[in-house]
Amino acid sequence: MYIVLAILAFGIIIAIHELGHYLSAKALNVKVNEFAIGMGPKILKKQGKETLYTLRALPFGGFCSMEGEHEEGEDPDPRSFLSQKRWRRIVILVSGSVANFIAAFIIIIILTAGAAGFVGTTIVDLHEDFPNRGSDGLLPGDTLVSINGERLFYIEDFMLLMHLNSGSTVDLVVNRNGQSVALNNFPLQQRMYDINGEMRERYGLTFNYINNGFFQTIKFSGYQTYNFMRMIRLSIAMMVSGTATIQDFAGPVGIVSEMNNIGQQSPTTMAAIGNIVFFTAFIGVNVAFINLLPIPAMDGGRILFTLLTWVIEKITRKRLDPKYEGYINTGAFVLLIGLMVIILYNDVMKIIGA
Repeated sequence: MYIVLAILAFGIIIAIHELGHYLSAKALNVKVNEFAIGMGPKILKKQGKETLYTLRALPFGGFCSMEGEHEEGEDPDPRSFLSQKRWRRIVILVSGSVANFIAAFIIIIILTAGAAGFVGTTIVDLHEDFPNRGSDGLLPGDTLVSINGERLFYIEDFMLLMHLNSGSTVDLVVNRNGQSVALNNFPLQQRMYDINGEMRERYGLTFNYINNGFFQTIKFSGYQTYNFMRMIRLSIAMMVSGTATIQDFAGPVGIVSEMNNIGQQSPTTMAAIGNIVFFTAFIGVNVAFINLLPIPAMDGGRILFTLLTWVIEKITRKRLDPKYEGYINTGAFVLLIGLMVIILYNDVMKIIGA
């Protein structure tokens, strides 16, 4: 059951992304030849007034094919993609990721609307055995503002950044009585504390509770969406620094497998569905964020090339042949396919190894 939900969820993510491109193209009167959900052979198709709508066999993908999207002919259609002004092309390219961001935000709102409240980052109490209490350490009433330069909003941020911290100390910034206090190289790690007669591993901090309401739900959902983007940024930084490798990243097969695992590990069916939907929001933000990176063949790379050609044409006062963008995108697409094959191989080996 959960594997079906996972496949469906991933398909919806891609469909939402392509729907963003489709809706903006239609709104700007750009001709869309085909709007496809999935890849591979067609299962269902319906010819609209000018657009062919298809459902394809493989749920891991989709596309919105616009007239003249990659290269113009001798007599370009005035409604083709490359015939549009640059700002229109950029709007269409950005809209796929915007659709994913909006969808993730709405999902989080729905999932958190019924929550009684949230936990913030203002300390209301410290365990009696907490070793660094005082003016040179932490005090009740302190609000944790950042850890290692990363902003904190809720306890989820605190737990994530502490989990990612590789050292025995952190650089803390706290707000104390309206003043910013820096606690560099502060020793804050989990240790064993006596909690109601039972020894448990804790940080020794108790944070404030925020009662939920309409505006709190909106605020939390906005910060959570931002936090998803930060998690992706930190993951990329870890890969660049060598802390993480390509084996730590997952493709479509790995994502679906992880969604299935999340469902199976949940205590109830409803909890499983909620957890899978929450993870779907995270993957949606992931897809949006990665697509906006300035990498050729990605939406961000095409946006960058659109801006660069504008600069070049302003300097040279000559129109740059669109075929060059096609060459770059084709080459980058081949490299991207190679990377996807490597990630797919890693995904399969992880599943077999499990």
